Amino acid sequence: MAGLRGKMRESFFSVLPIIGIVAVLCFSVVPITNDQMLSFLIGAQLLVLGLGMFEFGAESSMTKIGTQIGSKLTKSKKLILILPISFALGMIITIAEPDLSVLSQNVPHIETRVLIVTVAVGVGFFLVAAMLRILFAIPLKWMLLVSYAVLFGLAFISDPDYLSVAFDAGGVTTGPMTAPFIMAMGIGVASIRSDQNAEADSFGLVALCSVGPILAVLLLGFFYPGESFEIAAGIARAYATTVELSRDYVTAIPHYMGEVAMSLLPVMAAFLIFQLTLLKLNRVSVARIMIGFAFTYAGLVIFMTGVNVGFSSLGMTLGQTIAGSAYSMMLIPLGGVIGWFIVAAEPAVQVLTKQVEEISAGAVSSKAMKLALSAAIALATGISMLRVLTGLPILYLLVPGYFISLALSFVVPPIFTAIAFDAGGVASGPMTATFLLPLAMGACATVGGNLLTDAFGVVAMVAMFPLITVQLMGVVYVIRHQAQEKQRQKLAALGDQQQVIELWDI
Repeated sequence: MAGLRGKMRESFFSVLPIIGIVAVLCFSVVPITNDQMLSFLIGAQLLVLGLGMFEFGAESSMTKIGTQIGSKLTKSKKLILILPISFALGMIITIAEPDLSVLSQNVPHIETRVLIVTVAVGVGFFLVAAMLRILFAIPLKWMLLVSYAVLFGLAFISDPDYLSVAFDAGGVTTGPMTAPFIMAMGIGVASIRSDQNAEADSFGLVALCSVGPILAVLLLGFFYPGESFEIAAGIARAYATTVELSRDYVTAIPHYMGEVAMSLLPVMAAFLIFQLTLLKLNRVSVARIMIGFAFTYAGLVIFMTGVNVGFSSLGMTLGQTIAGSAYSMMLIPLGGVIGWFIVAAEPAVQVLTKQVEEISAGAVSSKAMKLALSAAIALATGISMLRVLTGLPILYLLVPGYFISLALSFVVPPIFTAIAFDAGGVASGPMTATFLLPLAMGACATVGGNLLTDAFGVVAMVAMFPLITVQLMGVVYVIRHQAQEKQRQKLAALGDQQQVIELWDI
């Protein structure tokens, strides 16, 4: 159970910055009622417990299944088998993604299931494209260049009400369920290749799978009749007694038990089918995976209950209260502070920074990488709050941001580009969708902005900035590597000269 304790600890430190910031605000400049604060703290505790259990279960089941299926499928060398199965798996895993569920329940003009299925189809198609890239060793930068050219061409003619939501969908899709599974599949597929680029090509799957949802939601806007639905992160409920508060949580649990079961059953069914036909793992491995499924299910139920009953709703209340006060501009530095701390506490960021340090042979240290990422996400969240207050169109930021990202891909080593685009999914973790987005929505409602164009886009901004940051670290690596090479050449030349002098002396 040491692994479970570790995940609980990681989950606690991910949520702790939000709890601390909320406490400081509520005890200083943003008054809220006692029942709202108590409900938030209960929701935060459930969030920590649920996220820890979920990540432990997903690591014990999803990651292992992904690696095994990726390896077995590729060894069959049958594209007619690999492609449809990859599409189906991409859809099934995405439907179970908790970050996507949180986002979809807060989109007011698209029915929750419609949005989830749309995003899942997009992931499925681009997971197929990602598999083909690995199998045929297609350079990632060219696939990204073509994909984003099509994407932004479509963005300029699409419905503005779907634009920010589409880019947010791309960010939340690569969450704690989808990202480990997809990356594990990539490692499994790349493992059968013996060339020197196989390991590098295993990265980049998350990057491509983030494009699919954006395209799918933009296309949805051309024919889907926008409707009006109640959002989950509504105003925090008022409770006269603690009994009413506890009843709200208790009655929510059966609802999410059914909802999560419907999301996870296709994943479990797919695993059992693969186990009988392709994997044929031993009983011990199957038992461990099933236990992992049980933890995943329980964790998701607890997570969704905590998020939707008490956690996200207070974020929206805080946004409304601050935006309607004399301290409205405080939202900008507040967003920056939250961004700094949530990415610093994100466990996946620790893994990412170590990867960059290893591939750069120490030229880019883990510490420097963490500082750069924290600064980038702080800037992203600060700018997002500025957008909420001013109504700045999101394309004014996304177009130059992605242009710089794609231009850098032709300068840095390919591995940096792959890790950078994967990092976008890593940075936009659960805290972005569960707290920052409701905070922006609450502020937007108070200042009279357009919720769909001004509040949404927070996740998109958080997902974009690491693309630039990681690749800039790649530029630093290239410069330092070239300087080291020149230094070695100079030392070698001096050594040759010294040998010539010694010969003359003889």
